[in-house]
Amino acid sequence: MFLASVLATGVVTGTWSDAAEGGAGRTDPDRMSSGAHTRESALADRAAVERAASDAVEDGKSGAQAAAEVVSRSGDRWSTIYTPGEYEDFQEQLGGGYVGVGLWVRPADGGRIAVSRVQPGSPAARAGIAVGDRLRAVDGRSTRHAPVTEVVARLRGAASGGAHGSAVAGSPVTLDLQRGDRRWTETLHRTRLRTRNVVVDRPAGGHGPARVKVAAFTKGTGAAVRRAVREASTDDGLLLDLRGNTGGLVTEAVATASAFLDGGLVATYDVRGEQRALYAKRGGNTDLPLVVLVDGGTMSAAEMLAGALQDRGRAVLVGSPTFGKGAVQMPSELPDGSVAELTVGHYRTPSGRTVDESGLTPDLVVGGGAEKRARTVLSGLGGGS
Repeated sequence: MFLASVLATGVVTGTWSDAAEGGAGRTDPDRMSSGAHTRESALADRAAVERAASDAVEDGKSGAQAAAEVVSRSGDRWSTIYTPGEYEDFQEQLGGGYVGVGLWVRPADGGRIAVSRVQPGSPAARAGIAVGDRLRAVDGRSTRHAPVTEVVARLRGAASGGAHGSAVAGSPVTLDLQRGDRRWTETLHRTRLRTRNVVVDRPAGGHGPARVKVAAFTKGTGAAVRRAVREASTDDGLLLDLRGNTGGLVTEAVATASAFLDGGLVATYDVRGEQRALYAKRGGNTDLPLVVLVDGGTMSAAEMLAGALQDRGRAVLVGSPTFGKGAVQMPSELPDGSVAELTVGHYRTPSGRTVDESGLTPDLVVGGGAEKRARTVLSGLGGGS
């Protein structure tokens, strides 16, 4: 199950899989991070998408392309169509490994594409590309008004509509970029990268609260957070840093919630009118003082987790208002093997709040110096300073 720009994985477009019993946002390297989706937005009709794909295949055409055209006309900005190769590549990314240049991208105003995250040590980072830079073109092809999945396919080296995944490590890709009034071109060489989505920073000398930075909810995230919680001292408390987290696998977001809760509700969501719920497992550490850092880059599954901890009175949220993305998508395989992830509903926090557009408001709204203020709050909760 995923939560993406809808509740989905990586692209941020949201997807939930029935097998996972829920869903949350996803976020993948070289994939879009998500955007808001309102309850009043037009949704792509699943039957129409599948019918268009089936008719196209019978005519010897691309089912994925036909499905994408139906989604585009629907006005549902977060539903996504993947070719078989793109979806295979996407699943690999959820496992934490991929071939690429170390960029995450998202939609921006005016049909543009912006960089939302740069992986440290990656080709993109070594070239000096930064969060907020505009990606104007990939290999000479404009990204303006292009579907994010198509832009991602170009970054990864997958042929649009092709059956195969990304290009091999070492293959070049040329990016046209803009930062303010400056425009420039970089030619990068793809490499095999592994995402390190959970980083634990411990204070020098071992005294004071650890900061657990969760960049995305890929496979193994929940287990990594649980290990950090087991090693944390109740006297010191813990900072859970979800700033810039664009989502991921909902199962991993729920597993992370389970590290801090002794069972109970994490979120409710609807799938075409049918109400469902996600619950934490029992046995989490409910005594550890906890502060959660959030900002405008916190979205999808990360908002679901932060909202659950806030509503359950388990953590104090510090930072700036979150992005506001809570739509649910579910995947469906099309006749040619491509996959349609279509918006089917929305999720709510345990108290019944929806985050669409409004996002979450922290208990303590802070501009600069959020981490310092968070440590002060944690000290007041009984954790170390």
